[in-house]
Amino acid sequence: MTASSDSVAAVDPCAAVDTVDASFLQTLLGFNARMVALKAIGAFLACMAPYKLRIVDFSILSIVHHNPGVTSRQLCDTLNLLPPNLVGKIAALEKRGLLLRHPHPQDGRALGLHLTEAGYALMREVEPLVSAQEAKIASALTAHERQTLMRLLCKVYAAD
Repeated sequence: MTASSDSVAAVDPCAAVDTVDASFLQTLLGFNARMVALKAIGAFLACMAPYKLRIVDFSILSIVHHNPGVTSRQLCDTLNLLPPNLVGKIAALEKRGLLLRHPHPQDGRALGLHLTEAGYALMREVEPLVSAQEAKIASALTAHERQTLMRLLCKVYAAD
């Protein structure tokens, strides 16, 4: 019998699994990142539902909040979005009265994005809520562990 047929022959087709062994998956960055993302995304969506904000909307507004005059191109680069996808998002946020486009001071072809007063008010209200939600999700970590995790995650996604 070969090694592969030995392992197949050793499998009991009637065996029941009491405890699932996910130990291999738990060695994978992608699996662990996905498990944390599922938890974080679910909590974020529940927290932001009253504000009708999805993750990409919040991300756009947060970048504009902290970088008044940022261009669509810069947003696409920062958030890893395709320009056609961003156009509709910006239009929807403008329609909600949260975002404005103004001519860019250095590049006449570009438009800088700015929050409206309603946009600033919204971000002042929701950013602390999101921070609190994130702290709750990471409550099993010490502050130092959380800083280390964030630094390492940034290092992974920033690497080419």
